[in-house]
Amino acid sequence: MKKLAITGAVILASLSIQAKATTIQNKVKTSVFVQTEYTEITADAVPAAVKTALQTAYPNAKLDKAYVNEKKEYKLEISVKDQKATVYSDVNGNWLKI
Repeated sequence: MKKLAITGAVILASLSIQAKATTIQNKVKTSVFVQTEYTEITADAVPAAVKTALQTAYPNAKLDKAYVNEKKEYKLEISVKDQKATVYSDVNGNWLKI
């Protein structure tokens, strides 16, 4: 009977070692994207450098809408035939990847 009690105690002790709580730390990396607000402007307000870059890159493009943000970056909604696209430029006519 003693052997049975000792065997039971050993089994319970070995199970309690396996049931030890483990602390897991989850590190979540988040990225925050700040969207720059654009204000609509007229086509006449678009700088000449931007218009020239647009005509050079897209000779048959029609400027539908133009927007500008605080950094003087331009968002241009254009159409070429029946396709529409949005392109971005800085004040000097350099294309931006957004």
